[in-house]
Amino acid sequence: MTRPFILGLTGSIGMGKSAVAQMLRDLDVPVFDADAAVHRLQSAGSPLLDRIEAAFPGSTGPDGVRRQELGAHVFGDRDALARLEAIMHPAVGAERAAFLADHADAALVVFDIPLLYEKGHGEGLDAVAVVSAPLAMQRDRVLARPGMTEARFAQILALQVPDAEKRARATYVIDTGVALAETAAAVAALVAMLRARAR
Repeated sequence: MTRPFILGLTGSIGMGKSAVAQMLRDLDVPVFDADAAVHRLQSAGSPLLDRIEAAFPGSTGPDGVRRQELGAHVFGDRDALARLEAIMHPAVGAERAAFLADHADAALVVFDIPLLYEKGHGEGLDAVAVVSAPLAMQRDRVLARPGMTEARFAQILALQVPDAEKRARATYVIDTGVALAETAAAVAALVAMLRARAR
């Protein structure tokens, strides 16, 4: 039995990746959301909470992970972040494998992975689509977010692989610096092409 064509979807902050992921869902493409999986695995009742609490005391409560407290433990501390990732990544990987098994009969599935290049999560992908827009547009989108500042935006950008490098490494680039309908048409064309190739 052939498996689905697996497309990785990524893009820097404010590039419109969430909008593109929704366009894909609207075209009945199964999309695995790595961020959503992390949120589920850090919520109340998750079997990972005891391990997270043991590694980072005070970082969990009755509702699951206390994001601010956990962030304070790992922000700017590579060793602490590596300890957290050692807990989270295998669990997210297991969820992704289960998702793939659930959609084994689909021609195309998408893995939405925000830090695909930053964390080296490209294994097992058949292609990668990078969502991109001009820097000025990205900046306007990000600074419109509640609580965002120029300094915080600069900090986030410094931690991400530059957009130009992502575009250079991508199999496909999805432009969100154009009208929404134009982006949607490009996404639909890409899906049609990949589904045809998979069959």
